[in-house]
Amino acid sequence: MSRELDLAGRVVELVREIAGPDAEAEAAVTYTDRALTRFANSSIHQNVADETTGLRLRLHVDGRTAAGSSTVVTDEGLRGLVERTVAAARLCPPDQAWPGLTQTSPVAGPGNWDEATANASPDDRADRVRAFVEAAGGLETAGYCRTVNWAGAFANSAGQAVTGRSAEAAMDGVARTGGIDGVARRNTGRLSDLDGAVLGARAAAKARAAAAPVELAPGRYEVVLEPTAVVDILQNFALFGFNGKAYNERRSFAEPGAAQFDPAITLVDDALGTLGLPFDAEGTPKRRIALVEQGVTRTVAHDRRTAAEAGATSTGHAIAGGASFGAVPTNLRLLPDGSAGDGTAPTEVDGPVVDSDTAALIAGVRRGLLVTDFWYTRVLDPKSLVITGLTRNGVWLVEDGQVTTAVQNFRFTQSYPQALAPGSVLGIGRYASLLPDSWDASWWSAPALRLASWNFTGGASG
Repeated sequence: MSRELDLAGRVVELVREIAGPDAEAEAAVTYTDRALTRFANSSIHQNVADETTGLRLRLHVDGRTAAGSSTVVTDEGLRGLVERTVAAARLCPPDQAWPGLTQTSPVAGPGNWDEATANASPDDRADRVRAFVEAAGGLETAGYCRTVNWAGAFANSAGQAVTGRSAEAAMDGVARTGGIDGVARRNTGRLSDLDGAVLGARAAAKARAAAAPVELAPGRYEVVLEPTAVVDILQNFALFGFNGKAYNERRSFAEPGAAQFDPAITLVDDALGTLGLPFDAEGTPKRRIALVEQGVTRTVAHDRRTAAEAGATSTGHAIAGGASFGAVPTNLRLLPDGSAGDGTAPTEVDGPVVDSDTAALIAGVRRGLLVTDFWYTRVLDPKSLVITGLTRNGVWLVEDGQVTTAVQNFRFTQSYPQALAPGSVLGIGRYASLLPDSWDASWWSAPALRLASWNFTGGASG
């Protein structure tokens, strides 16, 4: 038995002892080992690392539900957590929508794991940073390289007891010249797959190609979005579109059974195929689910509470704090165009285009824009998922299939589902990149996208 599962089981037993045998309880324990090497002005200025064991308890007693958390895992700490949470439950209003506990069910696997990544040293991360800086060819650089590993366990009073572990590595950096940044980033389950030289050279090429940008008039432009920009679409789909709570409350655009997207769009959530633990915050085993298949919305993500309200079953997407925020798919994969390639990685190309896969999409554009990144995006209307935000880290005019001129950053106002609506997707890349989130419990896999229209509403300064 793992240390984490032992802790979770002890908490469940304490709930029975303090609140009585009829109390329902679930305990999740996660050991997290994070390490971060940060660099600025082309030098490493910070190495930080922390190891934390976090414990979350949710219990349902006498028709009332309460939750608590702690990082104190001594005997006194565990007892204190249970006593506080039981006392809180006595003060809560009746919970008539309590969905009950996850029943006993096995997970599909132990989770992705790489020993070398889990035990990476500061020198291992520094090697990637050195390669990034050297490949930038004298440009000022900044960014980070991180490694994280988790060991998790879940136990409840219905008998569910599962464990798993996972490791990841990520790098995100910019190269700067003349006050203009170029960016490159990547996420992976193995540190050995991170090539700092490739990322540094890519960031530098973008920065150099973004010099002397011209200002274009606002309006609708055909666009090629690099995977780094597509990730913002996936993040907002996850938070506001395929969130079971948002769907139940009719705040989501999702309409299962409706052809809401272009037939080229297939969107799955697949923790087992990417990174992360093999079960959710309620101990439900994770599995691959299709949210959109060939343009048709199939389902939304559910935890036990949102599923019960919708008359469905949990899809394994409970998150900590989900009672207020809902069920969120945090491992979204926009599938690449499998009909036109063998899935092998694309090659690097000269200039600002991220790789040969994206260059192939650009080749078909008569006049449009190449966009590297979106940032500072905010929801204006959650139902239609109209987002406003800015471009970042490079925009270029594309004419007759060639990148011709750097362009000033834009502000945009765009409905994300509308941008991917039937007939709006003119091309989709043949290879998907795994990219990191600033929150190291989410991962996004995206190819480049060629879209018929994107609504740019002004310059970044206005």
